[in-house]
Amino acid sequence: MRYLIVTGQSGAGKTACVHFLEDQGSFCMDNMPPMMLPKLVEAFSAAPIRQSTVTIAMDVRSGEFFDADAVAGMISELRKMGHRMDIIFLEASDETLLDRYKESRRDHPLTQEGLTLMEAIAEERTRLQPLRETANYVIDTTGMRSRAMVSLLKKTLGKLDEAETPSMRAEVMSFGFKRGLPRQADLVMDVRFLPNPFYIESLRTHSGLDADVRDYVMDNPLTQEFVAQWKNMLNFLIPHYQEEGKHRLVIAVGCTGGAHRSVAIAEAIGEFLRQSGMPTEVSHRDMQLEQARWETTMED
Repeated sequence: MRYLIVTGQSGAGKTACVHFLEDQGSFCMDNMPPMMLPKLVEAFSAAPIRQSTVTIAMDVRSGEFFDADAVAGMISELRKMGHRMDIIFLEASDETLLDRYKESRRDHPLTQEGLTLMEAIAEERTRLQPLRETANYVIDTTGMRSRAMVSLLKKTLGKLDEAETPSMRAEVMSFGFKRGLPRQADLVMDVRFLPNPFYIESLRTHSGLDADVRDYVMDNPLTQEFVAQWKNMLNFLIPHYQEEGKHRLVIAVGCTGGAHRSVAIAEAIGEFLRQSGMPTEVSHRDMQLEQARWETTMED
């Protein structure tokens, strides 16, 4: 039996996630008080149901019965007992959550404590952090409508019925510091000290995915030493993260705009992790935004 704990921020898409998993054949329960989890697992162990997965949504709607630290500890104990417990954590930016609440005209669960909507969103994010840190899947639905959200869930959760899942996976993303730090990052690599291809006219409109920019960045002796040092650091850190039960490591590589240096180095770090045997995804948060800005500038 596999247990999927769906949690995260109110308004981030937990209901859509539960509906998707129910359509996939999972036995689903919504807004279950956390203290019932051990008894539920015990009951299903004694009398298993026909479904191979059980989905349980739990979050701050449980009020005083919900404590993220206690829930994370409870799940950790169940894992030690041999139960397969996976946490799916959904989140979105403050602006997206605010817009969704305005559209739905529903109250945030924490506004019952006398908080404003923005205060409730911030407080909930803080309270849920212990569960986010131990989650197997962290799904950001910022700016998405229902159809796009379901598409993302299908892409991320479509293989949840596989017999085994990796004990740890990595996500490497490039970004531009001028657009802010990625909130989900566990480790941040600042590569702004490296020579910038933007100032070379023939490279400016290319990205770190193009061979000329990649070679310019990666052939630099300073880059090679920097990347070698980071590889040593990752070789040291990853086994310790795994010992602590971390299932997802997000490495953010940042340069000024997020299109040249950070992209090339993110690709190199991603390839290094894959060769080390760790399932790894590489994404580039700001690359297309920078390219669009260049095109606009050239037109002007």
